[in-house]
Amino acid sequence: MNARSPSPKRPANVSVRADLLEQARRHDINLSRTLEERLVEVLREKERDAWLARNRAAIEAYNKRVERDGVFSDGLRTF
Repeated sequence: MNARSPSPKRPANVSVRADLLEQARRHDINLSRTLEERLVEVLREKERDAWLARNRAAIEAYNKRVERDGVFSDGLRTF
């Protein structure tokens, strides 16, 4: 997922607080680019959270096994 992907763009209507819109204009902030970049971040967070939820049981089982049995390199590590 990338804010600068070659995917076609579509117009969207959004509502923004008037004071924020004025500040953004004063600072020459590109609203479309900013929205796309932030959406990419939010979607990544949501996808990560969904992946963790789907895999929580497996992660917990793995961590318990490592806690109980250690990992293969326990006797090899020098740090």
